[in-house]
Amino acid sequence: MKVKMSEDRIQIKGMKFFGRHGVTEDEQSLGQRIEVDVEVEVDLEPSGRSDDPKLTVDYALVYELTKQVVEGESVRLLETLGQRIADILIDKLGVDSVWVKVAKPNPPIHGSIIGYVAIEVQRDK
Repeated sequence: MKVKMSEDRIQIKGMKFFGRHGVTEDEQSLGQRIEVDVEVEVDLEPSGRSDDPKLTVDYALVYELTKQVVEGESVRLLETLGQRIADILIDKLGVDSVWVKVAKPNPPIHGSIIGYVAIEVQRDK
Protein backbone atom coordinates (compact mmCIF):
# COMPACT_ATOMS: atom_id res chain seq x y z
CA MET A 1 0.00 0.00 0.00
CA LYS A 2 1.42 3.35 -1.03
CA VAL A 3 1.30 6.16 1.53
CA LYS A 4 0.03 9.46 0.16
CA MET A 5 2.51 12.29 0.69
CA SER A 6 0.75 15.53 1.44
CA GLU A 7 1.07 18.39 -0.96
CA ASP A 8 -0.90 20.63 1.40
CA ARG A 9 0.91 23.48 3.08
CA ILE A 10 0.38 26.12 5.70
CA GLN A 11 2.28 29.33 5.02
CA ILE A 12 3.08 32.01 7.55
CA LYS A 13 4.87 34.88 5.83
CA GLY A 14 6.34 38.18 6.89
CA MET A 15 7.02 37.46 10.55
CA LYS A 16 9.22 40.23 11.93
CA PHE A 17 11.42 39.90 14.99
CA PHE A 18 14.40 41.62 16.61
CA GLY A 19 17.51 39.49 16.93
CA ARG A 20 21.21 39.80 17.64
CA HIS A 21 22.58 37.63 14.88
CA GLY A 22 25.54 38.20 12.61
CA VAL A 23 29.26 38.12 12.18
CA THR A 24 30.00 41.73 13.13
CA GLU A 25 30.17 43.09 16.67
CA ASP A 26 27.46 45.64 15.88
CA GLU A 27 25.08 42.92 14.73
CA GLN A 28 25.70 40.99 17.94
CA SER A 29 25.46 43.99 20.29
CA LEU A 30 22.96 46.32 18.61
CA GLY A 31 20.82 43.73 16.87
CA GLN A 32 18.54 44.20 13.89
CA ARG A 33 15.22 43.22 12.36
CA ILE A 34 15.02 39.63 11.15
CA GLU A 35 12.19 38.53 8.86
CA VAL A 36 11.03 34.92 8.61
CA ASP A 37 8.68 33.04 6.29
CA VAL A 38 7.64 29.49 7.14
CA GLU A 39 5.88 26.82 5.13
CA VAL A 40 4.78 23.63 6.87
CA GLU A 41 3.77 20.56 4.90
CA VAL A 42 0.75 18.93 6.51
CA ASP A 43 -2.30 17.00 5.34
CA LEU A 44 -5.13 19.54 5.57
CA GLU A 45 -7.91 17.19 4.51
CA PRO A 46 -8.90 16.01 8.04
CA SER A 47 -9.16 19.56 9.41
CA GLY A 48 -10.76 20.83 6.22
CA ARG A 49 -13.51 18.21 6.36
CA SER A 50 -14.15 18.43 10.11
CA ASP A 51 -13.47 22.12 10.86
CA ASP A 52 -11.59 20.86 13.95
CA PRO A 53 -8.61 23.07 14.94
CA LYS A 54 -7.01 20.13 16.77
CA LEU A 55 -6.43 18.41 13.42
CA THR A 56 -4.18 21.10 11.98
CA VAL A 57 -1.11 23.12 12.89
CA ASP A 58 -1.59 25.96 15.39
CA TYR A 59 -0.48 29.10 13.54
CA ALA A 60 0.18 30.94 16.80
CA LEU A 61 2.47 28.13 17.94
CA VAL A 62 4.49 28.39 14.70
CA TYR A 63 4.91 32.11 15.39
CA GLU A 64 5.87 31.61 19.05
CA LEU A 65 8.40 28.87 18.31
CA THR A 66 9.98 30.95 15.55
CA LYS A 67 10.09 33.99 17.84
CA GLN A 68 11.72 31.91 20.58
CA VAL A 69 14.59 30.99 18.23
CA VAL A 70 15.07 34.40 16.60
CA GLU A 71 14.89 36.36 19.84
CA GLY A 72 16.94 33.75 21.70
CA GLU A 73 20.62 32.85 21.62
CA SER A 74 22.74 34.84 19.17
CA VAL A 75 24.31 33.05 16.22
CA ARG A 76 26.65 34.28 13.54
CA LEU A 77 25.01 32.76 10.47
CA LEU A 78 21.52 32.99 9.02
CA GLU A 79 22.10 29.38 8.00
CA THR A 80 22.29 28.39 11.68
CA LEU A 81 19.19 30.39 12.51
CA GLY A 82 17.24 28.74 9.68
CA GLN A 83 18.37 25.28 10.79
CA ARG A 84 17.32 25.94 14.39
CA ILE A 85 13.90 27.19 13.33
CA ALA A 86 13.38 24.14 11.10
CA ASP A 87 14.50 21.78 13.88
CA ILE A 88 12.17 23.20 16.52
CA LEU A 89 9.19 23.29 14.16
CA ILE A 90 9.65 19.67 13.10
CA ASP A 91 10.19 18.60 16.72
CA LYS A 92 7.37 20.55 18.39
CA LEU A 93 4.75 20.41 15.62
CA GLY A 94 5.31 16.79 14.67
CA VAL A 95 5.27 17.61 10.97
CA ASP A 96 7.31 15.83 8.33
CA SER A 97 8.59 18.79 6.35
CA VAL A 98 9.22 22.52 6.74
CA TRP A 99 10.59 25.29 4.56
CA VAL A 100 12.10 28.35 6.26
CA LYS A 101 13.32 31.63 4.79
CA VAL A 102 15.32 33.95 7.07
CA ALA A 103 16.14 37.47 5.85
CA LYS A 104 18.04 40.51 7.07
CA PRO A 105 16.44 43.57 5.45
CA ASN A 106 19.37 45.85 6.29
CA PRO A 107 22.58 43.84 6.13
CA PRO A 108 25.81 45.61 7.06
CA ILE A 109 27.29 45.38 3.57
CA HIS A 110 29.05 48.47 2.26
CA GLY A 111 28.60 49.45 -1.32
CA SER A 112 25.48 49.44 -3.39
CA ILE A 113 22.07 49.35 -1.75
CA ILE A 114 20.85 45.84 -1.06
CA GLY A 115 17.18 45.04 -0.47
CA TYR A 116 17.97 42.13 1.84
CA VAL A 117 20.08 39.03 2.26
CA ALA A 118 18.36 35.73 2.96
CA ILE A 119 18.73 31.99 3.21
CA GLU A 120 16.17 29.29 2.59
CA VAL A 121 16.22 25.78 4.05
CA GLN A 122 13.99 22.80 3.36
CA ARG A 123 14.14 20.14 6.04
CA ASP A 124 12.39 16.81 6.41
CA LYS A 125 11.89 14.73 9.52
